[in-house]
Amino acid sequence: MALRPTFATPLAAAYARPGGPWDGPPLDSALQPMAEIARVAGGLRAAGVRSGDVVAWQLPNVTDALLLYRACWRLGAVAAPIHHLAGARDVHAALAQVDPTVMVDLLPDGAPVEPGDAAVDPADLAVALFTSGSTGAPKAALHTHRGLAWKARLMSAVHGLAADDAILMPAPLAHISGLLNGVLLPGASGMRVVLMAKWDPAAALDIIESERITFMIGPPTFFVSLMSAPGFAPDRVASIRLISSGGAGVTPAFVDDASSAFGAVVKRTYGSTEAPTITTSHAGDPPARARDTDGRPTGEVELATDPQTGELLVRGPELFCGYVDEAATAAAFTADGWFRTGDLASIADDGWLTVTGRIKDVIIRAGENISAAEVEGHLEAHPSVRQAVAVGAPDERLGETVVAFVVADRGFDLAACQEWFASRGVTRFKTPERVVVVDQLPLLAAGKPDRAALKARAAATYR
Repeated sequence: MALRPTFATPLAAAYARPGGPWDGPPLDSALQPMAEIARVAGGLRAAGVRSGDVVAWQLPNVTDALLLYRACWRLGAVAAPIHHLAGARDVHAALAQVDPTVMVDLLPDGAPVEPGDAAVDPADLAVALFTSGSTGAPKAALHTHRGLAWKARLMSAVHGLAADDAILMPAPLAHISGLLNGVLLPGASGMRVVLMAKWDPAAALDIIESERITFMIGPPTFFVSLMSAPGFAPDRVASIRLISSGGAGVTPAFVDDASSAFGAVVKRTYGSTEAPTITTSHAGDPPARARDTDGRPTGEVELATDPQTGELLVRGPELFCGYVDEAATAAAFTADGWFRTGDLASIADDGWLTVTGRIKDVIIRAGENISAAEVEGHLEAHPSVRQAVAVGAPDERLGETVVAFVVADRGFDLAACQEWFASRGVTRFKTPERVVVVDQLPLLAAGKPDRAALKARAAATYR
């Protein structure tokens, strides 16, 4: 099957036109020529893959995945990686969306395809990435060479990355964070990447120390587990100079704890599969803004909020160009070309962004809307709490009650929670009515807490 870019609106389509500051060569031409890439591309061509065709695979974080990405781009084919832990049902659902010409099990080998042997345009599709979520089937989000190349060059500059840097990448290469930071940024900056096929805090400490890792990016889960790992010591992570963290649980308290433990610059970042890394702080920005907000727009990004709902709206050259499902694409954009993120946010007068929650992550208790993110922020400000997720549990009288799942030190219970919320002056109806202490939170493939699993657990124990 050959996928072609589809755009929700003329304004979104305008970002695909050449000539803007984001215009640039296709991805592979910016990478060092490698004989392995040429041979794998040749093998794909021998298997019938041509420009615009889809190539799928299911691999953990190994160099074969890097080679497949780059081999696809050399041919002008569309890479469609599937998470290595996806079960048969999810794999079949993903393949049904993109109908690949080839599903790679073993790296193919063939007559080398050198750069320039295949016609590749910056506006051509580069990847189909499957969104992760706690409910419903994942959607295949489409990105062009131009959009991803622009984002990689931009973030290399924003993060101040160079050839002497090294990144540890435990996030799956099948997701936008792994693709951007484990595949594209090393190509744009020349830095080394060390892949981890499976997250292991003890092993990660060894890698950081031996490989002199300077940069890490990911959800707080990675860094909380590193700080809690036996053998953690500041001198073992002294090479790290920059940590960029996004997702649930990136609170000022987390930034303070991680900054102290790692002795590094720790900053908050916001983005998604559809709109990768659209805000963060830059070198020279006030440290307090990096701590207390999710950053300011990068490059040409535009931000707005829906005046009725408070939903964050985004436009910019790195934005995806739609889903495979055209109906889903149309629903994801406003009539004038803004992407609906599904996140609630506030934007300061000077442009700094603070994400306050997900539209769907609202707990409705006795007719009052409660932001799960706000509750979690109060929980994670407590010195005993390392991570927290708040969900609604069914209640015959109130509709829903607030249940808090926390990774916390011994002694944190409902009474301690209620006392803490009262001391912070939090409205009483926002205070959790149940606290469940867990050793670790269940996670989705991308490292985000599995809210659906926790919500189901809260409902199952409802009395």
